[in-house]
Amino acid sequence: QVQLVESGGGLVQAGGSLRLSCAASGRTFSSNAMGWFRQAPGKEREFVAAISWSGVDTYYADSVKGRFTISRDKAKNTVYLQMNSLKPEDTAVYYCAAATYGSITFRVNAYNHWGQGTQVTVSS
Repeated sequence: QVQLVESGGGLVQAGGSLRLSCAASGRTFSSNAMGWFRQAPGKEREFVAAISWSGVDTYYADSVKGRFTISRDKAKNTVYLQMNSLKPEDTAVYYCAAATYGSITFRVNAYNHWGQGTQVTVSS
């Protein structure tokens, strides 16, 4: 059974940092681009960051550029999202996802494996 399991969410004050992890099991995603998305209450799921299969290329939403960093460790079959200078508007459930191909993409429908999500709450 293929699974993506996120961890590392929690409650943090504005200006603080969190590091999210996404561990894959059941298969390797070394040939797939990986992405992070988030969904706040009452809002649609939105793209946050993506990384190519090689890890060389990354892409960020404008709202997180310069504050968040996506990375991957192929040996551990794990993807990370380092989040710094967090703001209350970053509060959401964060989802990890695996794309159907290797190049980076921000399109939700390009991702066919999703984790269950981890809650990130930033207090002001």
